[in-house]
Amino acid sequence: MLITVLAVFTSLLVGALLITVTNAQVQSTVPYFFARPSATFEAVADAVGGAYGSLFQGSVYDVNAGSFADGIKPLFVSLGFATPLIAAGLGIGIGFRAGIFNIGGQGQILVGGALAGWLAYVLPLPPGLHLIVAILGAVLGGAVFAGIAGLLKATTGAHEVIVTIMLNYVAYYGLSYLLSTVLKAPGSNNPISRAASPSAVFPSLLGSQYALNLGFIVVIGLTVVAWWLMTRASLGFRLRAVGENPKAALTAGISVPRMVICTMLLSGAFVGFAGAYQVLGQTTTGFTNTLDAGVGFNAITVALLGRNKAWGIFWAGILFGVFQAGGYTMQAAQGVDVDIVQVLQAIIVLFIAAPPLVRAIFRLPAPGASKKPRRSRRNVAPQEVTAK
Repeated sequence: MLITVLAVFTSLLVGALLITVTNAQVQSTVPYFFARPSATFEAVADAVGGAYGSLFQGSVYDVNAGSFADGIKPLFVSLGFATPLIAAGLGIGIGFRAGIFNIGGQGQILVGGALAGWLAYVLPLPPGLHLIVAILGAVLGGAVFAGIAGLLKATTGAHEVIVTIMLNYVAYYGLSYLLSTVLKAPGSNNPISRAASPSAVFPSLLGSQYALNLGFIVVIGLTVVAWWLMTRASLGFRLRAVGENPKAALTAGISVPRMVICTMLLSGAFVGFAGAYQVLGQTTTGFTNTLDAGVGFNAITVALLGRNKAWGIFWAGILFGVFQAGGYTMQAAQGVDVDIVQVLQAIIVLFIAAPPLVRAIFRLPAPGASKKPRRSRRNVAPQEVTAK
């Protein structure tokens, strides 16, 4: 946990450096730095403080709002951005815990979202039931599409990274073809589907003025399910055993091929829900082949930041939702390129993937390093013990 916190902190420091270097006001004070160094430091403080202040106001709380109800709106926007990241991150994390690298989140979101969007306008069902059916369609679609890679790995030994990446292309171009033919909205010149029925859209939790809907409550439940699965259920134990040592798991009587297929089905099911949210999250417009919106690959980052643990992924998803929501405000208010936020996310992954680098920067001891035992009176020779 300490390494994770320090990785985020270090990335913010690097981000501050990038903001400083690219800020026009700071650049204008550099030529006369030795004459008036205070002007440069003030410009740096204004640039960094303004950028991160805007990031906070656009993602957590707007201190300039007239009321608390208005000021808290950015937080709900961040939670809305975080919802699909958490769901997809849980699916990717389950795969990582079992030693399976599911890199096909993009394709599974496209398939799940397309099925949810199709069911959302083709079926005349009452509210509530319609939403449940659309979500189940997305979950099933994501599970089956991920299960293809699991089946190939279990039966032929095909590497899941290569297979899932290729399946991303299959999903993207397959959906592009369907959107230009059978799924295309009537009368539209663009490859877009028909709008979802209002009965299949996630209902708002706090009213239309807040960007938070039922999907966030569902993803909390999914986090609880993932936590229970990986820490309390016997299936989760078998998955983790296969991930730690497949040969030992096989010796213990665990069917490794079956666990590989089961892992990919579970992983794809969680990712498929993210696709359903992307299509049905309080919107009545149709979907396109870009409904993934980068969630499939960002979920890999979220899973790594959360250390492949359910609640760690939950909070990592919220952090990335904050970055995403606040990045646009930072760009609009301070003129900071929104790509800086992407750089921050990439640097976080860099430090998470290299714990020795973080330990070296902050002079932390290596894991398992033992300190010198203190010399106690029990270890002192009798002749060294003096009488009162």
